[in-house]
Amino acid sequence: MARRRSLVGHRGEEEAVKFLTRKGYRILERNYRCPLGEIDIVASDGSTLVFAEVKSRSSDSYGDPLESVTLEKQRRISLVALHYIQRRKLYNVPARFDVITVKMGNGDVEISLIKDAFELQVG
Repeated sequence: MARRRSLVGHRGEEEAVKFLTRKGYRILERNYRCPLGEIDIVASDGSTLVFAEVKSRSSDSYGDPLESVTLEKQRRISLVALHYIQRRKLYNVPARFDVITVKMGNGDVEISLIKDAFELQVG
């Protein structure tokens, strides 16, 4: 079960990268990790730094993928984003958090992009 979930997640991230690239984003990092956690995709959308969380599903059994981006998940992503900004010294660069949902089933792929899905959460 965990292996299948991992394969769905990996394929979803691949689809998200292709989608963002077609939309004109420039992919800077994939699976950026630090001691605080991980961000799936770091990209630029014009002059804006984008931290993107990808949520993939192969069925609706576990609900809508967007529902899994909880406040706690937003806090972890925010902390990792701050780490990234500090390490790269990108203090004056505008940034936002996007969520990409990828639904895959019966050979179909449905991708939704939620720009500015949440604000920085550090409390």
